[in-house]
Amino acid sequence: MNNSSLSTLPKTGLAGLKENWRSDLQSGFLVFLIALPLCLGVSMASGFPPAAGIISAIIGGLLVSRISGSYLTINGPAAGLIVVILAAVQALGEGDVMAGYHYTLAAIVAAGLLQALMGVFRIGQLSSFFPASVVHGMLAAIGLIIIATQSHVMLGVTPEPGSLFSTIAQIPHSLFHVKPEIFLISFLGLLILISWPLLGSKIPAPVMVVLVGMLFAWHFDPDRDAAVSGSKFLVSIPDNFLASFYFPDFSKLFTLAFWEAVISISLVGSLESLLSATAIDKLDPYKRTSNLDRDLTAVGIGNMAAGLIGGFPMIAEIVRSSENVNNGAKTAWSNFFHGLLMLLFVVLFPDLIQRIPLASLAALLVYTGYRLASPKAFARVMDIGKEQFLMFVVTIIGVLAVDLLAGVALGIVVKLAIDLVRGVWLRNLFRIYFTIQPQDANTLVVKLSGSALFSNFLPLKKALTRLEPGKTIIFDFTDGYLIDHTVMEFIHDFRQHYEAQGGHCQKTGIALETFSDHALAARLMTADDRGN
Repeated sequence: MNNSSLSTLPKTGLAGLKENWRSDLQSGFLVFLIALPLCLGVSMASGFPPAAGIISAIIGGLLVSRISGSYLTINGPAAGLIVVILAAVQALGEGDVMAGYHYTLAAIVAAGLLQALMGVFRIGQLSSFFPASVVHGMLAAIGLIIIATQSHVMLGVTPEPGSLFSTIAQIPHSLFHVKPEIFLISFLGLLILISWPLLGSKIPAPVMVVLVGMLFAWHFDPDRDAAVSGSKFLVSIPDNFLASFYFPDFSKLFTLAFWEAVISISLVGSLESLLSATAIDKLDPYKRTSNLDRDLTAVGIGNMAAGLIGGFPMIAEIVRSSENVNNGAKTAWSNFFHGLLMLLFVVLFPDLIQRIPLASLAALLVYTGYRLASPKAFARVMDIGKEQFLMFVVTIIGVLAVDLLAGVALGIVVKLAIDLVRGVWLRNLFRIYFTIQPQDANTLVVKLSGSALFSNFLPLKKALTRLEPGKTIIFDFTDGYLIDHTVMEFIHDFRQHYEAQGGHCQKTGIALETFSDHALAARLMTADDRGN
C-alpha cells in the first residue's frame, strides 16, 4: 500500500459508523447467521448451557468491538476452547456439571483478568514463543477430541462418563445403538457442509445445516419421548433471556485445579486470539495492522464480563473473521452489529432456537474438528520438515494422553532438544545476537550472528517493528548458524507487510543445508555456531 492510498483508509469510531454502516451491517448480519449455531454448539459441547455461547458473542460484539485493537476480527466462542472448558467443568465440578459450570465461570473471570494484564504490560508478543508446529499440533489434537466427543451426539447416543480414551472406546457401542432419525439429520448436515461451497450459494452453509435440521426435527419430533428417556435432542434455552444469566462461584479459588483451568483458558484463548488477529491482518484489503496488546486486553475485559454473567470465554475467531472480510466489512462496527443482531434474535425469537436439533450442531463441530485435524494439516507440517512433524505429533500425543498444557510443554521441550542436537549453543538458545546498521541513507542491514530461534527472536521482532517504513532492509545471514521455521515464517510475513507499505526487503547468505524443500524450512547457514 503506497502513501497515496492511506487517505482511503476507512474511518474509525462514529465517523466510521456513518461512513461504512451499510457494508458493516450487511457483513455483521451474515456473520451472525454463521455464529448463532456455532455459539450454541460450542457451548453445549463444553458442558455449558447453550445460551452461554450467545452471551459471549453478544459481549464480544457490543463491548469488545468498541475497545479492541483490531479492525475486522469477530469475537465469540470457538471450538478450540471446547477441550479446556469441558476439562475445567469436569475437574472442578467433580461429577456435578452445574457446580462445575459455576466454578468454571470464576476461572473465566480470572483468566480474563490475566489476559487483560498481559495486554496492559505488552506481553501479547510472547505468543511468538510457541513454535508454529506446536500450535498446529495443539489445534489438531483439539480437532480430534471434538470429533471423538461429538460423534456420539451425531449418533443420538449418550456415552458413559469417563476419560477421553473411554469416550473413544465407546464409539462402536454408539454405532450399534444409533438412532436413525438423529443420524440422518447429522449426515445431511455433514453432506451440506461438504457440498454447499461447491454450489457457490451466498447463503452460508451453517444456516442451511440448521434449516434442514429443523425441518427434519419437526417431522421426526425427536424430543417426544424426552420425559421418559431423559434425553433431549433439541436446543433448550429459557424463553426469557435474562434467565440465562448465572453467576460465578469463587469458592475453589485456592485450589490447584482452579488455577490449572485459569492458565489453560488464558493460554489457549490468548494464543488463538493473537494468531487469528495476525492472520486477519494479512487478509485485510487495507493492510492495517492490529494492536495485539490492546486486542488482548479487550478480549480479557470481555471474558471477565462474560464470566460474571454466565457466558462462555471468547477469542478473536478465525472462521467468522475470515467471512467478515469476505463479506466486505470495513471496520469493527461489523463485529458490533453481529453482537447486536445476536441479542435481538435471542430476545425476540427464542422459540426458533429451541427447534434446532443438537445433531445439526454436532455436525458443524465435527466438520470444524476435521478441518483442524485433516490429513492436509498433517501433510502441510510434514512438508516443512521432519523435525516439525515430530513436534506436531508429540504435541498431539501429549494433549490426548495428558492434557493441553502438558502437550504444548512437551512439544516445546522437543523443539529445544532438537536445536541443541543441531549444535545451538546453550547461551544462544534464549538470547539472540544481531545488529541493525545503516548502509546508506535509505538502506538498513540487519546482520545475524549465531542462531535465530522461536525461543530467542522476540528482541529481533520488536526491533524490526520499530523500523521506519519505506527503506530497503537487507537481512544478512552470512554469519548466522541455525534459523528455524518460526523465524523464517516471521521474516516472510514481515517482508510482505513492509513491502506493502512501500519498502523493500532482501536476504544475503546461502544456506549450507535446509531441512526440507519448503521455502520456509529451518536452515543451517554455517558449519559452526558463532553465537557463543
